[in-house]
Formats: sequence, C-alpha cells, structure tokens
Amino acid sequence: MEDTIKTTYEVLIAGLPLKLRSSHDEETVAKLVALVDEKVKEAMDAHATVSFQNALLLAALHLAEDLILLKQAANHQLTGLESRAKELLTNLESSPLTRTGLDH
Repeated sequence: MEDTIKTTYEVLIAGLPLKLRSSHDEETVAKLVALVDEKVKEAMDAHATVSFQNALLLAALHLAEDLILLKQAANHQLTGLESRAKELLTNLESSPLTRTGLDH
C-alpha cells in the first residue's frame, strides 16, 4: 500500500481552532471546512439555546441527510438510465437489420 503524503492544516470551525491532517489539497480542505462551518452555524442560529456539541450533531445529521438524498437521487437516475439502455438494446436487437443478418 502506498503512503499518502498528508499536510497539516490549521482551520476554524464555528470559531473553534482545529488542526487537520489531510491528503487533500488546500482548496478541497477549505471547501470541506467551509461546508461544515456553515452547517454548524446554521444549527446554532436555528436553535438559540443549543450547545456547541449538539450543534455539531445537528450539522452532522444535516450533512448525512444531504448525502443520503444525493445517493438516492443518483441511484434513481442510474436505474432510469439502465432501463433506457435495456430498452434501446431490445430495440436494436429486434431491428430489421439484425433479423436479416445485415448487421455483420
């Protein structure tokens, strides 16, 4: 297994300084941190009395929800594409050219 070079990044999430080690580039880490920071702040703004720990859990749940919904949408689209591909293949196999042997 190849060792991946990891860089240490100093970031802020909801005002909390963190050191992260990641093999991702700086731009990707910045995007990830910004997304998590946004979700934590949204949770804290939506619930005035929520603790920081609960805001983190709410943010994690919102991110998990987004992930699951995206996966479901992608699977639905893949199923539709698969059905369409099978339909096209069936149409090609039953075309007059295929039946007369002119496809070779």
